[in-house]
Amino acid sequence: RYFFYNGGNDSMDTCNKINQYMQSVGYECRVMGVPKTIDNDLYGTDHCPGYASAAKYIATSIMEVYLDSHVYDTGMIVIMEIMGRHAGWLAAASALAGEYGAGPDLIYLPETDFDMPKFIEDVKRIYAEKGNCLVAVSEGIHYADGRFVSEAKTSASDGFGHAQLGGLAALLTSIVKEHFPGVKVRGIELSLLQRCGAHLASKVDIDEAFGAGEEAVKQAVSGCTGKMVGFKRVYVDGKYTCEYELLPLSSVANFEKKVPMEWINAEHNGLTKEFIDYALPLIQ
Repeated sequence: RYFFYNGGNDSMDTCNKINQYMQSVGYECRVMGVPKTIDNDLYGTDHCPGYASAAKYIATSIMEVYLDSHVYDTGMIVIMEIMGRHAGWLAAASALAGEYGAGPDLIYLPETDFDMPKFIEDVKRIYAEKGNCLVAVSEGIHYADGRFVSEAKTSASDGFGHAQLGGLAALLTSIVKEHFPGVKVRGIELSLLQRCGAHLASKVDIDEAFGAGEEAVKQAVSGCTGKMVGFKRVYVDGKYTCEYELLPLSSVANFEKKVPMEWINAEHNGLTKEFIDYALPLIQ
């Protein structure tokens, strides 16, 4: 008589359909959605369990690559491909490394249209200034006409009809090499590592993930159904804390929350302080 479904957009849509079906056939069952997606793109909730730990892994990896790419006398250009089909929350997390002096020089998200000539000019400018360039790029970046920059889009899908993306770092690396003869250019694809690095999990994330499940059970036992547990951000004496609120499944199913445009810089190649203020408390 209880059904809990843990996941992201597609999962909440499935959860909503199950709830509607239970009601249509008159079967008494409490149906609750529990958020979980590193993509952080669930509508209505401030953030999602899983995102903070993936963000922490990405920021830490960026810092490590930054140090490695700066220890040599010869310059290097490094392009890191980060997950994110339509929402750039994960690639944006690379900006957190900049708070510790080892962040990327350029960050490109799918919230804005990608311009290849401008990208090359950005890299040339940074390399001329610093003798190095570290780029973080979301796998889902696209041109103004909507085409994914990645040429690795295939007919294979993930079971929900989404094209599988990948190979963007290798593609951009080959293009950059043409414009920088003699310069070492490396492409890195974090791939599955960014979502399974438990050794870099955020305690805030773990505590909130347990809390979301616990809240779902409490609400279901009290008679609630057809809802998802959402996170509400509040500050108590200036300190971040998370409160729970219930959102109708119908309001979150298949809606994507993207990085706000005001959190992306005017050049569309970096993040503002608003994003840092949003994400930094989550990775502690």
